[in-house]
Amino acid sequence: MSGSECPRIAVLKGGLSAEREVSLVSGRECAAALRRAGYQVDEIDAGRDLANVLAARRPDVVFNALHGRWGEDGCVQGILEWMQIPYTHSGVLASALAMDKERTKAVYAAHGLPVAEGRLVPREEIEAGHPMSPPYVVKPYNEGSSVGVYIVRESANGPARLEPGAPPVMLVERFVPGRELTVAVMGDRALAVTDIVTAGWYDYHAKYAPGGSRHVIPAEIPAEIEAACLAHAVTAHHALGCRGLSRTDFRWDEARGLAGLVLLETNTQPGMTPTSLAPEQAAHCGIPFEDLCAWLVRDVSCGR
Repeated sequence: MSGSECPRIAVLKGGLSAEREVSLVSGRECAAALRRAGYQVDEIDAGRDLANVLAARRPDVVFNALHGRWGEDGCVQGILEWMQIPYTHSGVLASALAMDKERTKAVYAAHGLPVAEGRLVPREEIEAGHPMSPPYVVKPYNEGSSVGVYIVRESANGPARLEPGAPPVMLVERFVPGRELTVAVMGDRALAVTDIVTAGWYDYHAKYAPGGSRHVIPAEIPAEIEAACLAHAVTAHHALGCRGLSRTDFRWDEARGLAGLVLLETNTQPGMTPTSLAPEQAAHCGIPFEDLCAWLVRDVSCGR
């Protein structure tokens, strides 16, 4: 950062991914919070001319509120490294690793973290017949916000019928029944466990539509499951090389106790509205939204 008392913050929002609309909301809310915290803020809808825009506006710090591919997978982080502009959240390697669900699972397993059985499968094989016995989940290995996820139930008459725009290779995982839990990590601190309650699968609609889900914080779960979630989230954060704020998602099959807990993924750019999961957990721990955003600005770095 420059030595100024009030650094100029460029909030990146929007972007080019399937999560553009969510990012626009996150960016708007973060920009408003940073202004309330006393920062000079410039909101930028990140397009393919981002490097030129940043060169013209010359911010001291970039607050990355992008979600999904390009903004969350190491690409924008690489631009910021090359331009030597400090930025929030994780760096190039952690962002790229966490966005690739198959490689994330390999890192988890290498650190002793529990994962669901799964493998990458060509689209033709997925549509030709069941790649594993149902129930199982088919999903892109490099998207977020449950974009393009299919659940093949035990009662299914045949394999998944994918949309025309589905990727040529997808991740097929054993379906884990039970509850959806999540833990945000802020620096070295796991904040809380949230139980995400929905009428069905926690898909894109359930995540973002009004009334699509209910968040129970702290989750009403046994102490050993809470402790495991908190510890696993911190381990995942560090194993992937995350910085700043991350959020790790779990599925828990209550009938199997601790053996029924698995990690699904780690989000290096969690939703950033005051009612999003990570800011909700921060508020639960006594950290207001403005303070969380300001902490992310203070935590920025470049070249890590």
